[in-house]
Amino acid sequence: MVAVNKSKKEIEYLCTECGNTTPKWAGKCPFCGAWSSLKEHVVERITEGAGRTGRGLGGPVHKVVPLRDVATENTRRLSTANTEFDRVLGGGFAPGSLVLIGGDPGIGKSTLVLTTLATMNAAGVKALYVSGEESACQVKLRSERLNVSGSDMLLLCETNLEKILEQAKEVKPQVLVIDSIQTVYKSDLAGTPGCATQLRECTLDLMVFAKNSGCITILIGHVTKDGQIAGPRILEHMVDTVVYFEGDRNHQYRLLRTIKNRFGATDEIGVFEMTSHGLNPVLNPSKVFLQEGVPPTPGSAVCCTMEGSRALLFETQALVNQTNFAVPQRVAAGIDPKRLTIILALLEKFGGVTIGASDVFASIAGGMKVNDASSDLALALAVASNHLGIPLSRQTIAIGELGLSGEVRGVSLLEQRLKEASRLGMTEAVVPASCKLSENVGRMKIVHVHTLSEAISWLMDKK
Repeated sequence: MVAVNKSKKEIEYLCTECGNTTPKWAGKCPFCGAWSSLKEHVVERITEGAGRTGRGLGGPVHKVVPLRDVATENTRRLSTANTEFDRVLGGGFAPGSLVLIGGDPGIGKSTLVLTTLATMNAAGVKALYVSGEESACQVKLRSERLNVSGSDMLLLCETNLEKILEQAKEVKPQVLVIDSIQTVYKSDLAGTPGCATQLRECTLDLMVFAKNSGCITILIGHVTKDGQIAGPRILEHMVDTVVYFEGDRNHQYRLLRTIKNRFGATDEIGVFEMTSHGLNPVLNPSKVFLQEGVPPTPGSAVCCTMEGSRALLFETQALVNQTNFAVPQRVAAGIDPKRLTIILALLEKFGGVTIGASDVFASIAGGMKVNDASSDLALALAVASNHLGIPLSRQTIAIGELGLSGEVRGVSLLEQRLKEASRLGMTEAVVPASCKLSENVGRMKIVHVHTLSEAISWLMDKK
């Protein structure tokens, strides 16, 4: 007698960074090169050709069809009624999409999702909120604080994935939320909830459910100490959209940033304000990061960065002070520390600004993080402004990348940046001379500079 459907358990080592597996442990992953990333997990192999049922994305039988014959109806996006959330998602939720939302504890992930579901439910969208971390009473108390306790949104407090999918298939929601994916488990798999095997298999089952049923599925994920979503990186590869919450819990503003989006542009951001009644969208984010009504002070310069399709103005601040230590300090907040070191060397070499024996502190006001080379010129002018004691007007914007030869290099989408600056009341712009601008950039005085020394000379003339 031959046994069929017999399973065999094996031990493999899964890389938490890239998601690849290897039969032997090693200190360094042979695929991505990450150190100490291989973790042991048990794999259940099914022999005798017994594959799992229900895993197909389009049903048990797949047929080859020409691309031109693929139907694209029923792909209309579902709006969240939240302008900033819709922007980040690329216009709303796509049918059957699997969305992963990550962020630090207490940053506002559950608050955003709960208020969004309540708003969508009021518009006639059937939503199911699955809580694996809080009881029904806790969710009710939070909903009362957010003024959405009267919503008809469906609630399920469960961590067993089989029971969750059984209830979801019965009620057939348009939107399903799992809060959080690290608390969900499958009873037929070894390992505790949140381990690599459970995360991968649970996410795979939820992905298949979303694609087969067309239900929009949202996963809320925990993050590690370095800010990455906990679990193997394959979790991010499996979902359609990855969204991160950024910001300090001690500040009132939060940034929602798209890292991956199969249905829209990446690197889009949404800005929210945390209030006692939840997260409110900020319609004009540039004004959030620009302090108005304050006289100009040395050490501040305004710049503009592109976040997806949005031009966002921000304020770069610098403080130069005589050091009390043998080695001067270089501290950067929201700025790449290595980039700051390069700009200080350029100021010494080409700008004639001697700051080698001084402490230099630089930051982006409002808690933003900027990794855009077009902010080099603004940072250099902010440092020189504070060191020389020459204030820059708050109606002046500086945009440009600095090369290692001291030249000011061109940046992309300069006209779009300048139009946004003009709309917000900027009257003067310092830009690279290599960029060709049309006349339709607003009523701004344009100052073209070829080198960093020219920009410093322009600043000296302001004294």
